[in-house]
Amino acid sequence: MNRLNELLQELGISKVRLAKYLGVSRQMVYNYLELDDINKWPKEKKLLLFKLLEIDDGEEGTISGIKVTTDYLMSVENRLNQGVKNSSDLDSYFDLKGLNKEDQTLLADITYLLKEKLLDDSKHDENRYAALYLYHMLQSIDNVPEIKYIFGYMSKTTGFTDPEEYKFQEDKQFIFEGILYSALTLYNNGGASRSKLAESHRRFVQEIEQKNEEKLTRTQQLNTIKVQALKELNYTQLNDTNASEVLEKMAEIESRKV
Repeated sequence: MNRLNELLQELGISKVRLAKYLGVSRQMVYNYLELDDINKWPKEKKLLLFKLLEIDDGEEGTISGIKVTTDYLMSVENRLNQGVKNSSDLDSYFDLKGLNKEDQTLLADITYLLKEKLLDDSKHDENRYAALYLYHMLQSIDNVPEIKYIFGYMSKTTGFTDPEEYKFQEDKQFIFEGILYSALTLYNNGGASRSKLAESHRRFVQEIEQKNEEKLTRTQQLNTIKVQALKELNYTQLNDTNASEVLEKMAEIESRKV
């Protein structure tokens, strides 16, 4: 089984793709791979794996003798692609036009993982909030570059990415990773406590509340200006037809206060 795990890594077959190919959950794939004998797998799943790896039934011992060549890798990839419909389930939910095959596969993998997490009844609430917070982070990623650095750092620490790889602004990413490493080291080694960080967390909460208050105040100001603009233009509501005119009037009203 150790060789099987090594072979899957050499072939670049992720647990997600193998799970799709076998028609099981990702967790079930982990469970299969932790078994000490492939004959303990369900027979139909074992046969599917043998088919993927070009192994005849009853010759599971030949796994140790497989050598990954370019031709072999490509043949396995072709069979995997035929057995896995990476994006067919998404077509009815998303417009995939403009996405290349690699991006479609990434979107399919993310969606598959999220669905699997949300179907886990034992951790449903926890996983739902994790997915919700991920959604919030993706919504804010253009305005908060540190979110990308966090994603990169976590990808590196979990072994998916080379620690010396920098896909964003290298200097800023480098500095952020160093700071985050120091903070998490302190956290994991027990060098921080709730009492020690109470004041810092209070300032954190205070700053967020202040930002939210400023946002609310700005929203109220815009609503007031919108009402005034509609009134001056003799409109009762904002719609697609008058939106451009109303926005111009709002800008004019704001400029009067400068």
